[in-house]
Amino acid sequence: MDIERTLAALTLPEKAAMVSGKNFWYTAAVDRLDIPALMMTDGPSGLRKQDPDASAGDITNSVKAITYPAAALSASSWNQSLMRQLGEHLGEEARAEQVSLLLGPGVNLKRSPLGGRNFEYLSEDPLVAGKLGSAYVEGVQSQHVGVSVKHFVANNRENQRFTASSDMSARTLRELYLRTFEIIVKAAYPATIMTSYNRTNGVLNSQNRHLLRDILRDEWGFHGAIMSDWGAVADHAAALTASLDLEMPGKGQASVDEIIRAVQTGELDIGTLNKAVRHLLHVVDKWKPAPTATTYDHQAHHDFARKMADDSIILLKNHQNELPLTPGKTGKIVVVGELAEHPRYQGAGSSHVNPTKVVTPLEALQATGLKADYYPGYQLDESETDDQLANAAMTAAANADHVIIFAGYPAAAESEGFDKHSLMLPENQTDLIGSLAKLNDHTTVVLQNGSAVEMPWIHTVAAVVETYLAGEAVGEATWDILTGAVNPSGHLTETFPVRLTDTPMAPTFAQDPRHELYSEGIFMGYRYYDTHEMHVLYPFGHGLSYTEFEFTNLAVTQNEHGATVTFDVTNTGDRAGQAVPQLYVANHASHAPMPTKELRDFTKVAVDPGETQTVTLKLDRQDFSWWRQGKHRWQADSGDYEIMIGQSSRDIRLQSKLTMDFKNSPAPITDETYLTTIAWNPKLLDLFKKIVITPAGQGDTSLLSATDENGEPTVLQDQMFLNMPLRALIAQGVPANLIENFIRAANIK
Repeated sequence: MDIERTLAALTLPEKAAMVSGKNFWYTAAVDRLDIPALMMTDGPSGLRKQDPDASAGDITNSVKAITYPAAALSASSWNQSLMRQLGEHLGEEARAEQVSLLLGPGVNLKRSPLGGRNFEYLSEDPLVAGKLGSAYVEGVQSQHVGVSVKHFVANNRENQRFTASSDMSARTLRELYLRTFEIIVKAAYPATIMTSYNRTNGVLNSQNRHLLRDILRDEWGFHGAIMSDWGAVADHAAALTASLDLEMPGKGQASVDEIIRAVQTGELDIGTLNKAVRHLLHVVDKWKPAPTATTYDHQAHHDFARKMADDSIILLKNHQNELPLTPGKTGKIVVVGELAEHPRYQGAGSSHVNPTKVVTPLEALQATGLKADYYPGYQLDESETDDQLANAAMTAAANADHVIIFAGYPAAAESEGFDKHSLMLPENQTDLIGSLAKLNDHTTVVLQNGSAVEMPWIHTVAAVVETYLAGEAVGEATWDILTGAVNPSGHLTETFPVRLTDTPMAPTFAQDPRHELYSEGIFMGYRYYDTHEMHVLYPFGHGLSYTEFEFTNLAVTQNEHGATVTFDVTNTGDRAGQAVPQLYVANHASHAPMPTKELRDFTKVAVDPGETQTVTLKLDRQDFSWWRQGKHRWQADSGDYEIMIGQSSRDIRLQSKLTMDFKNSPAPITDETYLTTIAWNPKLLDLFKKIVITPAGQGDTSLLSATDENGEPTVLQDQMFLNMPLRALIAQGVPANLIENFIRAANIK
């Protein structure tokens, strides 16, 4: 397509039609110029191509597709290669269904564990979400299908999501909530970005020029199209002026008419409209659908969904090696919980997929070689205890060698569109877990949930396995982990607090219908808990294995551009496994408030028993930087830092200090420069002695004339005087002209 020629040939009504969606899932076609309509569909964890005959609000009536693990679980793999493969599988399916744009990944941060959409987001940390999100985008787009990275930006609560404002400092916005999108935009070149419903600092995101134009386009260089979430546009002309390109799903002819009217009245500049149409023409040209519908190997894709879950399920607790359960040696097993028979394997809302083949834990149990009896134990859609069901399960558990209880939330409790109000499992499940654990020391809890949960029973159970929402292969993957057919290697990408009240935003989350105040600033997630040395249930990055890993031989080399970190990982156990080394940096150089440590790189490495692998991780200047609000830029400060290698933010295995010199231009010396700054800088100190101390001493100025036995001025050894700015010396009797001469000389380049 000749973009400029096509743009020139479009009429105003045609341009107005192109910037509004059509038929809920399509862009507008212009037949006379051979501009096709593109279809888009939901897809963070599976293709949700809606049946053409279904109503717009029917989110369950869609083509059969593979239901992959929800992002909460997939991200727990910490496996960039596997995330790319996930994208490739989704892209292949979308291409087969003639879909041009897959609406995902969801990459907003999990600020509060109450967030209703946490199950379809990746992490509480922007680096994890950014790197894994980039791999997903690259995978999808390698199959000639575009993505829409969402939801831009700070979409961290669902209650009043159309109108509430996420209010935070520029530093918080830059270092956390924008950072994920920045990583993906610069690394993976997504086809489109989707704006969220909410406001940021009072301005609706769909018409927020600072976010869309100043940052996303001008600063980051994003050249794709910017679309709205469904119904997120309040003022279409204002949104286009702010750099939005496409209103979804559009309001039919009313959308076209309002744009024509805005241009005719001068409310919307035609040049601005042309920019939006140009961006959309590029998307239409690059992401044309496949000419014909095809098919794909559903069984192979189901097998990959199982592999994805296998690599991601997290072993949270394994007291005295309760797991794995070995067929033929384990004895009598009792399986409890309706979720074993009717599992919760995907989230509710727009990410709902019509699965090809769900394999329940109860069905998958038959192929494990284990002998087990099943008891429902509770009713999933009720919170009160059913005594008959509970008593039957407890009677059986009392005589069992092992008890496996499946626990979690009903679908109605976790969904897009509303936030949770508690982290507790339903009361009947909580009580039953506690009762079973008292009866049998060998009780394992298998969780099916979308976000962090409280575990008042944690010290009484033998093992806990976190499966989140594991996709259509939930049963097969769960028993892969329980039996040891797969060695667990998932690690948490969010912190599990002991109690909801421990979270920094607990008193205020979703309390104000109009404003969500991010009063914790950059101290969110592990940055908060670790800095305040708070006890947590399970820390960020935590995950156990059926083997053990030893970390040794840390070496760090650095220059003005960054650092290279190398170390060895040895599998000291008796079975193959995958380690997830995490590189944290502690900033001791900057004067701004800093978390105790921040994740700056990670990898996943497969290691055989007795094998040692050398891992190399890289740090660049950005990894040492923080956002300087007053100067509106990133700043890397020369000084002391600490490198930490661990298996979680609390399980640090190796540490090393280093001093970075970024060759920054020195800050100008002013009359408010403190003497301590001068005393610590050899060049400034020599200059100060020459220009100020020596002449002043000759004039018998008492403050500067006193010296120690070595002839060094005592004023530069006195903490009280060192904590004075230069202008304060004048008040102490130092001649003003000497201070002025020093400032002038010190600032000569």
